[in-house]
Amino acid sequence: MAKQTIAEQYVDLMARAGVRRMYGVVGDSLNPVVDAVRRHTGIEWIQVRHEEVAAFAAGAEAQLTGRLAACAGSCGPGNLHLINGLYDAHRSMAPVLALAAHIPSGEIGTGYFQETHPDRLFAECSHYSELISSPRQMPRVVQTAIQHAVGRRGVSVVALSGDTAAEDSPDAAPELAMPLDLPAIRPSDHELARLTELVDAAERVMVFCGRGVAGAHAEVMEFAGKVKAPVGHALRGKEHIQYDNPYDVGMSGLLGYGAAYEAMHECDLLLLLGTDFPYTEFLPRHVRTVQVDVQPERLGRRTQLDLAVWGDVRETLRCLTPAVREKPSRRFLDRMLQRHAHALEGAVNAYTRDVERHTPIHPEYVASVLDEEAADDAVFTVDTGMCCVWAARYLTPNGRRRILGSFVHGSMANALPQAIGAQFLDRGRQVVSLSGDGGFSMLMGDFLTLVQYDLPVKVVVFNNSSLGMVDLEMMVDGLPPHGTTYPHADYAAIATAAGARGIRVEDPSRVREALREAFAHDGPALVDVVTDPAALAVPPKITAEQLTGFALSASRTVLSGGVGRMIHLARANLRNIPRP
Repeated sequence: MAKQTIAEQYVDLMARAGVRRMYGVVGDSLNPVVDAVRRHTGIEWIQVRHEEVAAFAAGAEAQLTGRLAACAGSCGPGNLHLINGLYDAHRSMAPVLALAAHIPSGEIGTGYFQETHPDRLFAECSHYSELISSPRQMPRVVQTAIQHAVGRRGVSVVALSGDTAAEDSPDAAPELAMPLDLPAIRPSDHELARLTELVDAAERVMVFCGRGVAGAHAEVMEFAGKVKAPVGHALRGKEHIQYDNPYDVGMSGLLGYGAAYEAMHECDLLLLLGTDFPYTEFLPRHVRTVQVDVQPERLGRRTQLDLAVWGDVRETLRCLTPAVREKPSRRFLDRMLQRHAHALEGAVNAYTRDVERHTPIHPEYVASVLDEEAADDAVFTVDTGMCCVWAARYLTPNGRRRILGSFVHGSMANALPQAIGAQFLDRGRQVVSLSGDGGFSMLMGDFLTLVQYDLPVKVVVFNNSSLGMVDLEMMVDGLPPHGTTYPHADYAAIATAAGARGIRVEDPSRVREALREAFAHDGPALVDVVTDPAALAVPPKITAEQLTGFALSASRTVLSGGVGRMIHLARANLRNIPRP
């Protein structure tokens, strides 16, 4: 076999690990690797406008598939731009391999032009960050990086100088000693026995689910049915557990709705399943609590536990459910279902009166119509801020739809870049970006990437000329909003000038028609909806003091802006309550 350069071997190893695209912006120190990608038949170079977009796109692809994705940046400022998207990928447990190209190897440590130290810079947002300073480190360093990213579910970073990348590798690329399928982790017999005792001793069990219940919907439903437990969820658990759920009591947290909070506080045993829910003020302090998680470092770091169970949710419940005794009474479950439906009935009218005539357009109405018109297997990417509110309240999961956002890292401008990664993964699947005008304008340059590659992403811009969530945060702290408004912009005109389909909507009666037109368009399209910036003004009966610290009752009142089609699920679940 002919000698491989370091760059060629790096690309070959990525391909063997299942990488099909490498997102980035080309530059001198990165040129040998980009050229190796050009000559490789299994990997495509995806040219974006900003390296932050490259990292977000790779992270989205990895979240949707569970497989390794890749991005790259040139030396100094180029790879430094990756860091925000890599933080998001790492905190989302997305397996991403990032290449941080470096200055000439002989100049490292001299204060050379564009010098940074990427192996140090990326240490906090990765499981592995290492500099290849000699060809003799190949191929082991890259293989180790891949193993860390896939095995520990997160980011690995390899720093590589351009001149080193052009050198010959001493060894041929090996077959990767790396299983790509995650193992099932079963709790110990002692933990299962103790958990069984706690469940059997409790009269009122409540289950609260996070993203870790992915793939365990059937197991959660079987367990909840046996012990008559209401089931709530965090935002990241919504897409995995809310659908086909006769025990649903909604979501807890700042964006929460329904009876999830009440069920958590009125039960006598709370099971936290696959969730690292960070908002401790919403968790009960005097309720027996069990946490089940596949990541042992997460156990007990948010609230005091009566039992910590190390295992994945599906395997744990497969062992637990047959062992526990069936609860004879539905009283607690039925009371929470009734309370949940009542709470949603009260919220459903908050923003529905005269919505088809109200201008500026209610953003809630836009989200509701979008939910109805989008495909049953659509991928939604959601900007941080008020778009998270609309996604939490109005996007209806069904087991096939996916919802991605910067839900842990909380970065602005994530939706468009994540939509790029999602659409490259499957051009035939509908991908919809729910973008705030603040987030969209931050990384708007990569709308041109959609046009360049003719990616049929549909961008819905909630254009209220403000940073709506920041307005709310300032009011929560008793401060007048300041520095949160923008001059009004016509994003549809910008999209049209870029070569995409741009649709401007100022009349609420045209919302549905505009969305249908965008979805029917064979290519990238942007729907610019002028929405009401006051949609979430603080009600006058709520004081700033009550809101400070996101106190439960205040935050739920402030964000009680409707619940979309979830009310129908709640009403349907009431039919499961036995009649006397």
